[in-house]
Amino acid sequence: MTHDGDAGVTGSLARVLADVAAERAAQDERWGMQTLPDGTGGQDATTHSDRARRQTDAAAQDGGLTWRHILEEEVLEAFAESDPARLRTELIQVAAVAVKWAQALDRRPGRSTDN
Repeated sequence: MTHDGDAGVTGSLARVLADVAAERAAQDERWGMQTLPDGTGGQDATTHSDRARRQTDAAAQDGGLTWRHILEEEVLEAFAESDPARLRTELIQVAAVAVKWAQALDRRPGRSTDN
C-alpha cells in the first residue's frame, strides 16, 4: 500500500507545506538570517527525552495517545541530540509530525482548510 501524504484530503500535504513555506518566509522577513548555536544535548535533555518516550509508550498502550505526546517526544529527542547530522534528522521528524498534526486538524468535520 502506498500513501501520497495527503492523509485522506486531496491536496492536504501541498497546502500545509505551502503554509509552512509562507511562515518561513515571514520569519526571514521579520528577523533576517539568524546564525545561532543549537543549544542541544546534555544529560538533562536526555533525561527529559527518555521521560517523554516512556509517557508516549504508556499512552499508546493505554489507548490515550495524542498528537501532543508524539510531538513532545520528537521535540525532546531533538533537544537531546548534539550530533549535527542526527539533530537534523530529528528536526525533520519534528517538522513531519507537526505537518501531519496540521493535516489531522484539516480532516476534522466542519474544518475549513482555507486560511
